[in-house]
Amino acid sequence: MTLSVSPPSAASVAELAAELAVLLGERSVSTELRARERASVDGAWMSPIISEQLPLGLADLVAYPTTAEQIGEAVAAAVRHGVPVTPRGKGTGNYGQAIPMAGGLVLDTSRARAVVEVGEGFVTAEAGAPMVALERAAGATGQQLWMYPSTAQSSIGGFLSGGSGGTGTIAHGSNDAGFVLALDVVHATGSPELVHVEGDEAMRFVHNYGTAGVIARATVRLEPLQDWRGVYASFPDFRGALSVLRAIGRLQPLPRLVSADTPEITATLPEDPALPEGRASLRVIADATTVDAVRALVEGAGGRVEDVREGAQVPLALSVLSYNHPIEWLQKSAPGVYFHVEVGGDALVERIEEVHAVYEGGLLHIEAGHTVPIGMLAGVYRSPEQVYAGITALNALGVSVHDPHQWNVDFQLGRTLETARTTDPRGLLNPGKLNADYAGPTKGAIR
Repeated sequence: MTLSVSPPSAASVAELAAELAVLLGERSVSTELRARERASVDGAWMSPIISEQLPLGLADLVAYPTTAEQIGEAVAAAVRHGVPVTPRGKGTGNYGQAIPMAGGLVLDTSRARAVVEVGEGFVTAEAGAPMVALERAAGATGQQLWMYPSTAQSSIGGFLSGGSGGTGTIAHGSNDAGFVLALDVVHATGSPELVHVEGDEAMRFVHNYGTAGVIARATVRLEPLQDWRGVYASFPDFRGALSVLRAIGRLQPLPRLVSADTPEITATLPEDPALPEGRASLRVIADATTVDAVRALVEGAGGRVEDVREGAQVPLALSVLSYNHPIEWLQKSAPGVYFHVEVGGDALVERIEEVHAVYEGGLLHIEAGHTVPIGMLAGVYRSPEQVYAGITALNALGVSVHDPHQWNVDFQLGRTLETARTTDPRGLLNPGKLNADYAGPTKGAIR
């Protein structure tokens, strides 16, 4: 994979650092090696394929703007000096999206975290605002976010640039399906202007890692606050949990999250009496009015409800046991052993034995998705060839797969390339991530 721009010269970096110190303040710019190293990594360690290629890049300097306007000023200054810009939120992405592959400036937006306005059906916040802060601000007005990622401390800018779904996806799909109302975006043209875009135009800047424009401020959708309960259930085996996952996911009002794990994965999760040893776990963020229905489904399938919890922190606690987090715990329990792929389809329930058999040591973490079950399939890592051969085998079973072992923009690539021709004519935004010739080894990507 080739970079679209060359690393910047030492003179350009020094000149940019001096200008940013004036624009943002001396404490908001760093060329110290330790700061540069911290800003140049993300969660790419979860992929052994990417890990074998690390380090992929090192920032020449890091800037920490504290407002949306300062984000615009920093991007404009970098463009004027011809220095590449890699935007960064909280660094929780897993595919190397935030690694500065051409060096240059890492723009850490996590200090621009003001919640600007909460209105009827919307919240506006700066790019670095944590999703949990938006959820709390919405809750104070009797509302809640449509969705937030499993890492609830992720920033809104990072989630929109690199994420796709999470808690709330059952009802609302991915974050490119109506969640985003408007964005204020910085183009790489040398102007600090925040360009306001809404509707379809805003979608041009979602899920493409800041390669077409840097999100400085976002307005996303809220809905009326619901009374949630955390239901923890267990089953003697994974098949029991799978047997009720789709039915629970269709209860009305829809649950906010339904997650399930094999006994092997459950054993690696943080210790909790509601996660009994040797049993498969099923966890639900359920509307309070549906708890009895969840209990009936669980007990009717031979499971038992271990606990029902309430309180504002319960949904957050369950969220961090969803999506890629259980696989992360599995990997930590056996360092260097497991990899994963993102999967989706009814075959995850109906053909689970065949799905598990695709990879040596196959173990599935599953979620009730918007239309079909989705999840993370782990296996013992042997080689990239083994991983990609397994993807072909999964497709043959009717399982769609998204490849988490590459850093390329693979969602609406053509649209992003078209947009970037105008918004980033010199190719300075997150170089190395937007490759026109990227075809990828997979089909049926999960969104």
